[in-house]
Amino acid sequence: MSETPLIRVWEASSLPPGWLEGRRTMGGGMTEELEAHVRSIIDAVGEEGDAALARFTKEFDHVDFDPEDFRVAEEEIEKAYGKVTRGQVSALRLLKGRLERLEKTILEGMSVTIEDDGIRVYRRPRPIESVGCYVPGGEAAYPSTLVMTVTPAKVAGVPRVALCSPPTHGGTVNPLALVAADLVGADEVFRVGGPQAIAALAYGTESIKPVRKIVGAGNEYVTMAKILVSRHVAVDMPAGPSEILILADETAEPRIVALDMISQAEHRAEGISGLITTSKRLAKDVVEELGRRISSLPRGDIVSRALSSRGFIITCEAMEEAIRLANAFAPEHLEVLTGEPGEVAEGVTSAGLVLMGEYTPVSASDYAIGTNHVLPTGGFAHVFSGLSVLDFVKWIGFAQCSKGGLMRLREAVGVLAEAENLPNHRLAVEGRFQLG
Repeated sequence: MSETPLIRVWEASSLPPGWLEGRRTMGGGMTEELEAHVRSIIDAVGEEGDAALARFTKEFDHVDFDPEDFRVAEEEIEKAYGKVTRGQVSALRLLKGRLERLEKTILEGMSVTIEDDGIRVYRRPRPIESVGCYVPGGEAAYPSTLVMTVTPAKVAGVPRVALCSPPTHGGTVNPLALVAADLVGADEVFRVGGPQAIAALAYGTESIKPVRKIVGAGNEYVTMAKILVSRHVAVDMPAGPSEILILADETAEPRIVALDMISQAEHRAEGISGLITTSKRLAKDVVEELGRRISSLPRGDIVSRALSSRGFIITCEAMEEAIRLANAFAPEHLEVLTGEPGEVAEGVTSAGLVLMGEYTPVSASDYAIGTNHVLPTGGFAHVFSGLSVLDFVKWIGFAQCSKGGLMRLREAVGVLAEAENLPNHRLAVEGRFQLG
């Protein structure tokens, strides 16, 4: 390994043995101390309800609320429109529209019907009764994430979507977030955050009714809370700090690679920005490009810490090896910057979202393409998909046989019922043909 002050650079043939260790969100950072702390918060909310919510909101968010203030009033949402720009509202409408179109197409394509020989089988979606969407907030604002979580729920037909987000130190919710909540049709908006919000959504309080499922990203406290309540309420994927992995060859532009790595590193210092390339020249040029830019960047301190602590560049002899390493890493975002990005992308088996070509940056997927940016991190892309309308429905199977159709199945049912020593299963079929 060669070392620079800014980012680690390895050759694939000499990767450290533990370079993939700690990838899973439930591993690094999910300590016993954290679990005990979050469990105490959850237990308190379960026992004390709104009183615990108010206490924790004062302790963690430094806002003194009465329980009746938890829910954001309609008047506050209406006033929020006067505090944002037309351009911001237009951008949110664009994002919602493109996402809505994709989610509707996904849902429509999943309904199937098979009919032959007097037997009809079909599967149809039914929305989950209620969903809680958690959106990080406080002094930061993530209206795009709000759109990403609530929109697919509404496309699915969820009748009640409750939204929780931490308040600012002034006790408000970011006005653009409130506008976003209104545009996507959130039914309830609460200025409550952290593990206490997850507990309220899971178990209910005097102010917040419980929901059937909780979705949305948050910090390690929120992630741990979702893990702990998952025995009682459904949750989506575990989620950790943002990740980008770029798969590139000699055709990639170093400036673009560096800019995209920087864009994801600015989320938080724990984020991951990586490059796997078949070009040693590209690796060298990217290191130099990062070095030139780092001192003058906005949020440069966060970017620098993220790159130095969790950033990396790996050089490979062949693209096949690069693809294998990318699949092993299973990144949240995978950018493919190669001469034939579509061909390379066909070899990808584990990633939250694959973005092909130099004009498809993660930033575009975050805000405008229409793909969902709530994605698996920490290696969970091996088994989880990004959030979609499918997370807000359950699928019910339907079947109907005619008399002739059941007759065709009669012998097979009887054989298998006898093989499993369940003779009354066979008689339930035979009895239908013995009716007078």
